[in-house]
Amino acid sequence: MTGIAHPRQARAWNGPFGAHWAAHADRYDTMLAELNDVLFDAAGVTVADRVLDVGCGSGATTRIAARRAARSHVVGVDLSAPLLRLARRRTAAERLTNVTYVEADAQTHPFPANGYDVIVSRGGVMFFADHAAAFANLARALRPGGRLVFVCPRPAGPDSQEVRAFAPFGRLLGAPDADAEAAHTAMMSLSDPAALQQALNGYEDVTVDPVDVWTVWGRDAADAVDFALSRDARGRTFSPALRAELADALSPYETPHGVRLRTGVWLVRATRPA
Repeated sequence: MTGIAHPRQARAWNGPFGAHWAAHADRYDTMLAELNDVLFDAAGVTVADRVLDVGCGSGATTRIAARRAARSHVVGVDLSAPLLRLARRRTAAERLTNVTYVEADAQTHPFPANGYDVIVSRGGVMFFADHAAAFANLARALRPGGRLVFVCPRPAGPDSQEVRAFAPFGRLLGAPDADAEAAHTAMMSLSDPAALQQALNGYEDVTVDPVDVWTVWGRDAADAVDFALSRDARGRTFSPALRAELADALSPYETPHGVRLRTGVWLVRATRPA
């Protein structure tokens, strides 16, 4: 893979951090499932649209796009080799033949000019080294009048469910490992609407709308704790007492449908000028 603008993110997503996402892809897809409807309702992908999925990961959103654009072709692009290997296996298992995956940095990759009608991203565009340069590159890949639609995190207020639920994790576990910390920092890089507008300079009809969704962290509090602790790549062991304390923090969010937390995202839409 050449032309990497953000080597640190490439290392993270091809190291233990990316391997964890690949090993727990079903968990992450279940966690983020409500975002799929938000994203694709806004994108309005039609049967003949050429679609690019940026930060496609294990390909869940790429496969949704492929089913909607059944008479066209969909490309998923990602930095992570382990996630792309899984994406290719799952796409083949679903017998989808209108999909191609590319291991590349979407900020610098030479996409075909005017090659896509719609670009979508479920939380993949925050990890660029230079957002303005990346969105300019994606604009060149869109046909004139083509649509860019993505979701990215909103800032979580101090009284949000996520902050309250996971505050004990930070207090008891300390700082995350370096790759996880780098990914979290990047994940919030577009949380300021002003930064979003600036990065999308050159697009038309830019809208940034707040949307709330439910994220699912586990079958119950103990299961959610196991999953959350599994994301620590340092091989630490955690005592039953610590696990119980963390489960107590998540137990108020147990429902018949799992541990569910309300999460805020931005739904961003923009158009390449015709």
